[in-house]
Amino acid sequence: MPAMDPRVRAWLDRDPDPETRAELETLVSKGDRAEIERRFRARLEFGTAGLRGVLGAGPARMNRLVVRETSAGLGAYLQATVPDAMKRGVVVAHDARRLSKELARDTACVLSAMGFKVFMYSAEVPTPLGAFAVRELSAAAGVVVTASHNPPEYNGYKVYWHNGAQIIPPHDRGIAAAVDKAATAPIPFQEQSDAERGGRVRRLGDEMVAKYLQGVAGLSVRRGSPARAKYPIAYTPLHGVGARVAEAALAQAGFANVRSVAAQREPDPAFPTVRFPNPEEPGAMDLVIGLAREMGAALALANDPDADRLAVAALRPDGQYRRLTGDQVGALLGAELLAQGGKSSVVVSTIVSSRLLAVMTRKAGLRYVDTLTGFKWIADAGLAAEAEGGRFLFGYEEALGYTIGALVRDKDGISALVIFAELAAALADDGKTIFDRLTEIYREYGFFLTGQRTLALDPERPGPSLGDRLRHKPPTRIAGFEVEVTTDVRDGARVLRGGRRESVPLPQSDVLIYELEGGRRVIVRPSGTEPKLKCYYEVCEPMSDTESFMTAEARAERALAELANRHQQELATLST
Repeated sequence: MPAMDPRVRAWLDRDPDPETRAELETLVSKGDRAEIERRFRARLEFGTAGLRGVLGAGPARMNRLVVRETSAGLGAYLQATVPDAMKRGVVVAHDARRLSKELARDTACVLSAMGFKVFMYSAEVPTPLGAFAVRELSAAAGVVVTASHNPPEYNGYKVYWHNGAQIIPPHDRGIAAAVDKAATAPIPFQEQSDAERGGRVRRLGDEMVAKYLQGVAGLSVRRGSPARAKYPIAYTPLHGVGARVAEAALAQAGFANVRSVAAQREPDPAFPTVRFPNPEEPGAMDLVIGLAREMGAALALANDPDADRLAVAALRPDGQYRRLTGDQVGALLGAELLAQGGKSSVVVSTIVSSRLLAVMTRKAGLRYVDTLTGFKWIADAGLAAEAEGGRFLFGYEEALGYTIGALVRDKDGISALVIFAELAAALADDGKTIFDRLTEIYREYGFFLTGQRTLALDPERPGPSLGDRLRHKPPTRIAGFEVEVTTDVRDGARVLRGGRRESVPLPQSDVLIYELEGGRRVIVRPSGTEPKLKCYYEVCEPMSDTESFMTAEARAERALAELANRHQQELATLST
């Protein structure tokens, strides 16, 4: 056997998992130095989403040792920053992915050995149940072992603060520094059976699910109707953990004609019927749409595998099912909730989501707040609004994430599913469809349509970055349209045509936003890890009282494609 790298030897001495030890020993015996270097050149980075990575041996992968070290670091940081943290305890939950149960158990056993009370779900649950329990129990923090909608080879470790929201700076950096220290020290560990006998680990089960479902029922803005029981809904959890709770929530709301895709209802970490377990991906909703067609249902609903996102497909006027964009679902839910909001209500969305919700909110006389991309910022904005005496009403991001009220301080695909189903059933009672309601919204505010493109850059090109060149010589026209407002989130400044400057109340981020004449918008966001630009586009086309939805949609799609194509050509010329 080749001489063993000291880093590998040290890792093998600490790794509690025989499978990953054997995996690493195989790499050593094969002399695969390149792969070993990939596994050991750096630790899996702990960021504002916690950890997420491919399962495997070594510090650059997700595995039991990385999770034990991370849990020890988290525990040390909580002890140093949260009063009575050990007494308040930590909630631990997990989904049904490969190794999730074991990683959750390791988390609980490390924290209990450090003196923490641990509230641990007895079975796999949707991610929103973990966030919910943190606030329900007034815990110091929460951990959910999940990789959400990533491919099967991934898993993750998501951390919630004592306010029930995902961690934000500076806590992410503080925990990361504590994890680095824990990785070079002995790791406290108490066997689960001993921790449970001693009362350190307490099990959470159906009673917490029932409290969550009671909270979901309290979010309802529509009274039930006799027709709701017959309203057909096709549903899929995409081989994830959503079915039991989603079905119970729908039944509680009075929906009795709900069928789940049999081949996808039970958790399966291999996700055998989908190429990629993300309901945004082409083909991911094919089975649930097929079930909807079989049932004669106008609505097909899907959660992603940890049930924090909601995807919707609805029957269009042409008889075809069409998956709604996240922005369209956000507008429909927003319109539903704005009618219930008081003057102190606050609505939140991200800078790359459609501006339609902002227009609707301001017309209703309520406060709208923009945030950076990422649901942690939506929750943070909601908490800040409440601290000022406001009421958080609704938040969403275009990547299928929605949260309603203060029940869960994170995206919640279960409560959003119920409220959307109630809206669809109420429309059906009035002889209308989801697309009828969208048409009403677009006729009132304009047909807002968004799209995204990615531009690959030459990593070898010398000189300043494309973002810096755009800042050095700001464009006055884009795709032939006058730039009316330029917002540089990195520099915290908004410049209006004519030169007037305003400050931007957002954390620094490398994002440029251009508002163009005619309601168009272009956003340029350089990738922090790859030589590429992410570009977000939006158009707003007026829609007459006589124009059909599909005609207006086709016109908006042409306008969006023209804007994106011309801008991409301009960027390509600038980057050469």
